[in-house]
Amino acid sequence: MKITFRYIFTVIVLGMLLASCGSKKRVVTRKPTKPVATTTAPSKNETPTSEEKDDDKVTTTIKPRSGDKVQNYIDDFKEVAMEEMKLYKIPASITLAQGILESGSGSGRLAVEANNHFGIKCHKGWTGGRIYHDDDEDQECFRTYNDASYSYRDHSLFLKDRKRYAGLFQLDIDDYKGWARGLRKAGYATDRRYPQKLISLIERYELYRYDNIALGKDVDEKPRVIEEVKETQNSGFVKQHVVVKGDSLYRLSIKYNTTVEQLKKLNNLKSNDLSIGQVLIVK
Repeated sequence: MKITFRYIFTVIVLGMLLASCGSKKRVVTRKPTKPVATTTAPSKNETPTSEEKDDDKVTTTIKPRSGDKVQNYIDDFKEVAMEEMKLYKIPASITLAQGILESGSGSGRLAVEANNHFGIKCHKGWTGGRIYHDDDEDQECFRTYNDASYSYRDHSLFLKDRKRYAGLFQLDIDDYKGWARGLRKAGYATDRRYPQKLISLIERYELYRYDNIALGKDVDEKPRVIEEVKETQNSGFVKQHVVVKGDSLYRLSIKYNTTVEQLKKLNNLKSNDLSIGQVLIVK
C-alpha cells in the first residue's frame, strides 16, 4: 500500500489528540533538603521541663539573711578574721568584735563610705585615701580602703607593728578577755567600757568558736578564762593574787586594771620575775 503524505499527517494528529486525553499529573523529582528546626522561645511564665534544662547549668542556693545585722556581719567577715588570726596571731573573736563595735555592724559612715571597719585614723606616714569624720575631735582624718578586706589586713598590721600593742602578743592567743582589756589599756579606745563591750559581743555570739576553728581545736571548746586562777581576798580593801603557771606582771596588770609599775611598788619587786605560789598584792 502506498503511503501518502496525507496518511502520515493524519497519524500524527491522532497521536497528539490521544496524548492530550491522558492524565495531566506530572511526576516531579526534587533533590531532598534538610529539615529546618524551629524553636519557640518560652514565655516569661513558662517553667522549662527537665528535658529542656541545660545539664551544664550550675545552680546555687542563697542562704537567707538573718534579721540580726550583727549575725549577718559575722557571716560576712568570719573567714577574713580567721585568716588574719592564722597570719598575725590576733584572736578572730577580738577582730570580729572590734569590727562589729567600730563599724556599727558595717552600717556606720566610715564602713559604708570608706570601707574602714576599725576606725583607724590616718596617723603620720599614711599615704592612702582619706575621709574626714567627727570623732573625739571635729573632722578627724580616717583611712579609706578599696575593699573591706584591706581594712582587716591594715588592722592586723596596725596592732602588730606598734610597740604599744606588743604586750598583747605575750597573751595566750585565745585569751580574748586579756586582749579586750589590753587594747583599752594600750590606748586603742578612750571608752572606759570598751573591754566589757568587746567581751559581751564575744560571749553573746560565741565568737571564740572562730578562734577554735583557726587553731584547729574543737569548735565548741570553751576558752580558758583568766579569772579562774586562784585568788584570795583579805579583809578591808587589800586584794591578793596567788601566782600560777603562765602569770606575768603584764597579764596581771591587765586583769586587775593596774600597771606593772604599781604592782612592783605594792610588792617591793625589783624585777619582773614571778614564782608559782607567790602571793601578790594587786589592789
